[in-house]
Amino acid sequence: MELKIEGEQINLRKLKKSDAPSIYQNANDILIAKYTTLPHPYKLGGAYGFIRKTHQKLNKKKAFELGIELKETKEIIGMISLMKVDYDNKNAEIGYWLGKKYWGRKIMKEAIKLLLNFGFKKLKLIRIYAKVFHPNISSAKLLEKSGFQYEGRMRKTTLKDGKWMDDLMYSILSSEFKSK
Repeated sequence: MELKIEGEQINLRKLKKSDAPSIYQNANDILIAKYTTLPHPYKLGGAYGFIRKTHQKLNKKKAFELGIELKETKEIIGMISLMKVDYDNKNAEIGYWLGKKYWGRKIMKEAIKLLLNFGFKKLKLIRIYAKVFHPNISSAKLLEKSGFQYEGRMRKTTLKDGKWMDDLMYSILSSEFKSK
């Protein structure tokens, strides 16, 4: 299945094998790993394996894990995904990360908007939710700026590097999403 969603600064697209080195370079950062489920150190072999898995899930339409391609360089600078797609209950979880040198450029805000539009318009979802490790305040603020509502805190949900992390839960409904 080919999938490409065009934006202004970025495109969201299916990964290619040749994207592995740029995924590796951007994901192999302790600040990225700190608030995601990505391992650190991140290995190049892990990027190749990840790309294979994204293709399998995409073909089954169980998850839409897309590379964030910077239009000016065609390089993958991060990832954004709709995971745990539940067609019966019309909901899915969004997850994302972006290479540190691209922070502060409104790239992730654009990527979230593009993926929400895809989820609500193409997949006909009603609810898209996100889990943010506490205390990742910048990600929580980004979700709020993107129209997500804070739903609550789930205590000690994930064991990350030997430490229990709380999840801050957010969601947005199709009726709340403004595509323009």
